[in-house]
Amino acid sequence: MIRVLLADDQALVRGGFRALIDAEADLTVVGEAATGDDAVRLATELLPDVVLMDIRMPGGDGLTATRRIIEDPRTGGVRVVVVTTFELDEYVAEAIRGGASGFLVKDTEPADLLRAVRVVAAGDALLSPTVTRRLLATVARATREVAEVPGLTDLTPREREVLTLVAEGLSNDEIGARMFLSPLTVKTHVLRAMAKVGARDRAQLVVVAYESGVVRPGWA
Repeated sequence: MIRVLLADDQALVRGGFRALIDAEADLTVVGEAATGDDAVRLATELLPDVVLMDIRMPGGDGLTATRRIIEDPRTGGVRVVVVTTFELDEYVAEAIRGGASGFLVKDTEPADLLRAVRVVAAGDALLSPTVTRRLLATVARATREVAEVPGLTDLTPREREVLTLVAEGLSNDEIGARMFLSPLTVKTHVLRAMAKVGARDRAQLVVVAYESGVVRPGWA
């Protein structure tokens, strides 16, 4: 059973999400928060698998709450999916840098939202198709200086190649087709690269690739 915490200041939105999630045999809502501070408190008390987090809330916004949850050792296993009406570049980049494992807009189809909860709970990362490429562009624009990333030099040539393709936005299937590898082998390389550079998930691996200079944005 995947345990979900809802964080949104609108009761109607929380009610809709609860009805959708509780109708699934493998998902259950364990709590609701109307403020950022309450989201952090309930995440600590309930230790859900996934938090669906709104951005604009009173009592601490969703981005701040996300960062607090991710950085707290007590909630280290909790994953956050940001769900918002605001599809702005700075929000996307800030959410991913803060540790969010997913970013969805509220007009996402119900089936896609449920899939996001399951994907993130399984340890992967998920972004709305409409924001994935823009996230990469936002990170590229912001990355004017190459940062040193511990563990980057430990990557094998194959892992580095996979990292480059992940940063281009390719799926495991697409990377496998390009490198003549099975998707499972690609997934293994991705997981090893994540472990070596300290990336929490695939989304943060993309940020690492740009900030470390493995992938050079257009300005370079």
